[in-house]
Amino acid sequence: MIFKKRSVDLIAKFMKRNSLLVLVLLMISGSLIAQQDKLITHFMFDKMSLNPGETGIDEGICGTLLYRNQWDKVNGAPNSVVLNLAANMNRFFPGGIGISFYNDAIGFSSQNNIELNYSYPLRISGVGTLGIGVGFGLMNFSMNPQWEPPTTAIDPTLPNAISANKFDLNFGLYLKGEQDYYVGISSTHLTQARFADGLGITDYGSVRHYYLMGGKTFRDVGPGDIETNLMVRTELLHFSVDVNARYLWNNIAYAGVTYRTSDAIAIMLGYKPIKNMTVGYSYDITTNRLSSVSKGTHEILVKYCYHLPIPPIQKSKHPRWL
Repeated sequence: MIFKKRSVDLIAKFMKRNSLLVLVLLMISGSLIAQQDKLITHFMFDKMSLNPGETGIDEGICGTLLYRNQWDKVNGAPNSVVLNLAANMNRFFPGGIGISFYNDAIGFSSQNNIELNYSYPLRISGVGTLGIGVGFGLMNFSMNPQWEPPTTAIDPTLPNAISANKFDLNFGLYLKGEQDYYVGISSTHLTQARFADGLGITDYGSVRHYYLMGGKTFRDVGPGDIETNLMVRTELLHFSVDVNARYLWNNIAYAGVTYRTSDAIAIMLGYKPIKNMTVGYSYDITTNRLSSVSKGTHEILVKYCYHLPIPPIQKSKHPRWL
């Protein structure tokens, strides 16, 4: 009886401390899991990984690094790292190229995506530039359960360790308007890759996600500009909408707020320590059912752009060319 009571106490203690992880594992124990894409509060700096049509549509060569610690102090909560590199190649050939990498870890599972992106710019007179983009690469899904007692040596309801790679494909259209606005529509994971452990216990599948994004910048509002952004995400089962507004002061610093329908209100701050470099931070105040245990969400942004110098104009004083 003493052993049974101690086991029950250990189970209760584990579930109390790892409530999110237990919920994730209960979902994983089913025959098929549909993984959702990452959530990023600085989504206006992470357009390419969601919409390859945006690749290289702005001038220069830009690198963006994002780190997100979601639901701080909740064991097993999502942690995401995103790295985007994009270049406008119109000087050499039409279009932009880029590479996007991100890692998304939750509980015992980890997802890695690496995508090579290309966007072809179609100039629409009086409207703007339409980027038609495709991204293709690899998706890696791995799970490495590290169970803690109490548990039996063999439990067929618990997922096994797994690691596999599958082909991944994204597509998007992105319009950069002449009047300081943009709008885009895209879909990720068109291949809907499936991962299985070979025993029929762990069966993971990615599902297509659909994105609608847009934004407008209002110039010369006091000493700066006001930038607004919208992001709609869905996999046709759940919807999440982000509405964002930032005040850009003299192109040096910014402050803003984001509202996400699914779980948070976020405060955003940023600064440009040197030319062409942006450092930002956001803090999400959790508004869903995890608000009683979460200490909020932290996100850090670093972006730097390099602009190629304008080629010099060649001049000649040869008498035949005077």
